[in-house]
Amino acid sequence: MSSADTHDAARVIEGVIMVAIEPVPVEILAQLLEMPVAGVEAILAELKSVYEGEGRGFQLVKVAGGYRFQSHPDVSAYVERFVLDGQRARLSAAALETLAIIAYKQPISRLQVASIRGVDPDAVLRTLLGRGYIEQRSRDTGPGQAVLWGTTPLFLEKLGINSVDELPPLAEFVPDADIVEALEATLRITPIEADAGDAIGEAPSSDD
Repeated sequence: MSSADTHDAARVIEGVIMVAIEPVPVEILAQLLEMPVAGVEAILAELKSVYEGEGRGFQLVKVAGGYRFQSHPDVSAYVERFVLDGQRARLSAAALETLAIIAYKQPISRLQVASIRGVDPDAVLRTLLGRGYIEQRSRDTGPGQAVLWGTTPLFLEKLGINSVDELPPLAEFVPDADIVEALEATLRITPIEADAGDAIGEAPSSDD
């Protein structure tokens, strides 16, 4: 392919990704351009390199199995301020907790979510389903054939990742064993210590 053809193909790719609502799979771009997938991937890699080299405020990234433009992390503070200014419909803490459980434990049933959170998640599940962040993946093979929930491509797109495998490991949010042990030692009260505390509390003051 000549440099002129490559340039034209790059312009087509930019135009298509610019107007696409969802990330565009490389196979779709290859069909549109009537080019091999490898050739399209080479152009995409070159575009990514050019944008980064020029210090643009956006990036070409692969998320949820396709390519899209998104703002550069360097300008994220300003973009967040623009997007969130005046926004009212934010997810509640309960919804975020439930979404995290589904993301890490999927496919998972409503009862399993309830056993982890300790509350009925029906209302939250409806909210997440309405936002398009979760979907019905399958049904449990056990009695009742409960619906099993999982996250959607929109969820991946919102996080800017290509698959749930890119989620940070849960171990990163769990304190080390020595920290847990120290906390337990600090908070543990033995019966002797408790009795001594009661005795001190019941002792008459020196003013009496």
